[in-house]
Parts: sequence; C-alpha cells; structure tokens
Amino acid sequence: MPALDPTPLLQPAATRVRDPISGRSIWLAGMVGEHRYEGEVFWVNLSFQEGHSGSDRKGIGAALRSGMAALGFAGTVEIREIQVTADSEKAPGGKGTVRGMEGPGMAPHGGPIQKKPLAGVKHVIAVASGKGGVGKSTVSTNLAIGLSQLGRKVGLLDADVYGPSLPTMMNLTQRPMVDPATKKIMPVMAYGVRCISMGLLVDPKEAMIWRGPMVMGAVRQFIQDVDWEGLDDLIIDLPPGTGDTQLTLIQAVDLQGAIIVTTPQDVALADAVRGITMFEKLGVPLLGLVENMAYYALPDGTRDYVFGEGGGVRLASSAGTEVLGQVPLETSIRKGGDQGLPAALGSGPEAKVFHDIAARLAAMLPVDE
Repeated sequence: MPALDPTPLLQPAATRVRDPISGRSIWLAGMVGEHRYEGEVFWVNLSFQEGHSGSDRKGIGAALRSGMAALGFAGTVEIREIQVTADSEKAPGGKGTVRGMEGPGMAPHGGPIQKKPLAGVKHVIAVASGKGGVGKSTVSTNLAIGLSQLGRKVGLLDADVYGPSLPTMMNLTQRPMVDPATKKIMPVMAYGVRCISMGLLVDPKEAMIWRGPMVMGAVRQFIQDVDWEGLDDLIIDLPPGTGDTQLTLIQAVDLQGAIIVTTPQDVALADAVRGITMFEKLGVPLLGLVENMAYYALPDGTRDYVFGEGGGVRLASSAGTEVLGQVPLETSIRKGGDQGLPAALGSGPEAKVFHDIAARLAAMLPVDE
C-alpha cells in the first residue's frame, strides 16, 4: 500500500478537473460518487450524463488520475462510469445532511455534508471567534493544559492552516510521525497534551497558498487520520470567521459544543455574535464564552477596562449562555505564549483564571471512570 492515503486527496484533485457540460469542476458538479481503497487500487465512481462524449469521459478520468498523482498518490486510480439520467439525478443534501447546511453555498463544492463519529474521543470541543486577534489560540492552549492538569487525557488540534500558532505557543519543533501499523499520524506531546498543527509539517517561513478545497482536505485529515484514540477531550482551535474550515469541521465530526472567545470591545462583540449564530444554525451547542483582555489590573488594585467593560457578560446573557471566565490583559500571559510556556503551567493569578475555566468546562463535560 502506498504510504499516502489517497482519500483526502480526492476532493482537491477533483476540484481541478472541469466538467465540459456544466463548466464547473467535477466535484462542484456532483459527479464524484462512492470511492474506496482496495490494495493498491483506489476506486472512484464518476457519474456521466448522456451529453458526455467518449472523449469527455476519457479526458475527465485522465485528468483526475493526473491530479491525484500530482498531489502525491503513487497508486492506481480506477474509474467506474455511472450513467445518470434526468430521473436519477438527486439534489444535494438528503439523509445525513447537517441541519442548516442544505442551502446554496453550504455544501463544500457540491458534496453532501455528513457527520462522522470520531472513535475513541469522548468530547470534541471547538474554540472559535468571529474575528482574529482576540486571543483564541491563547485560550485554546491554556484550556488544554488546564484540562490535562485535572487528570484528563487531552488533544489539541490547530485548525488554522494559514496561520498556525500552536508550535510556538506549545514550544514544539519536532515533526509528527506515522504509525506504520495503523497508518495514523501520531500527535506530538507537549505538557501532557497531544498536539497536531500544519505548523509542525511545513517550514515556519512557508506561506500556505491554498484554495478552500485543499484546506478542507487538510482539516479532514487532521481529524480523521490522526491517532486521537483514548482522549477525554479534543480541543480544536479554529481560525477566525465562519468559512470553509468551520463548515468542514462540522461536516467531519460530531461536536460536543463550542466556546466563543471575544474581547469586550464592541467591534469584537459584533463578530462574536456571527460566530454564535453560525453554531446555533448548525445545531452545535454553545458551552460558553470567554472574555479575553477583559481588564488591566493596576498597581493600586483597581482595574482599567481598556477595551470596555462587561461586553462579554452582556453578550453571553443575550445568547442564553454563560461566561466561563474573564482573562485579564497581562504581559505575563502574552510572554508565556510567545515563549512556549503557557500561563496555565504556573500557579499565579493568571494561571488560576485558566484553571477555573478548565474546571467549569470539566464539570459540564464529566468523564466516566
């Protein structure tokens, strides 16, 4: 068996092949059907209409094989042609479609969206934000460490392909290995947490100039092709916004819930509302909100609310959820992230904030012994 699993490569390869009838990619046109890997052969069903000529079919098959090879698959790709009539065509969606994702633009490039269980993981938790720069990765890393210090088995998945920060914040430089027996990617350990990030697989100076389908393929592989077996909690640090990565995550795995990170500033709160709305629309429970940079503690014991006061509390109240914690604006927290020594590793007041957040989450998501 070739070392590279071809399944995650199918979608990005198919998006590069044009259907001459619709003018769209064969993936977007819904031509790619069932596929499976047997021995050295990767079987793919392609649906063709009566209007596809013999040369069209031959050219599409050849282009798909070439695309798979260009992405690194060294095995054989066999095409099964499925003849589709007008009566047999089906609209996207149907059984298994995630609620709220049936409409135009919601399915990834025309493919039906189905949830898949993540075996061996008790709780999958998304940490999200409506905009960048609010400290979502800081919360994710410290939350993961806080849960681990409670005796839970924790994984941390950095789903930000374009701007991975996990290697820096968790002080990781080694590359993950592949288990030759299971063909699973082995996460790298840091502070008792199993970690995976695109930043562990590429040169730190390399820019990930990828289109959406390739990003979605990478996220799927991080979820389904990494050895997460035996975890109590898998924390997924999402990129900001409500785009491809978020939809792919909800497609690929059942989420126990989501945590929204925001600052008290009005412009951040407005974007946080959009993140909350996305998860509500897609049927993902909201576990709570973390207000980061909530205040700056002055030497005299008073607080300077640099970005406004109480914005996160008001947002949580209007969304029918709770504030899991208010993280202060502290130099030590910033330095800890930059130096790969997250604040939760310590024992001071900054560490206690994250320990309290982890304890509240652990109480909401108990682990059966």
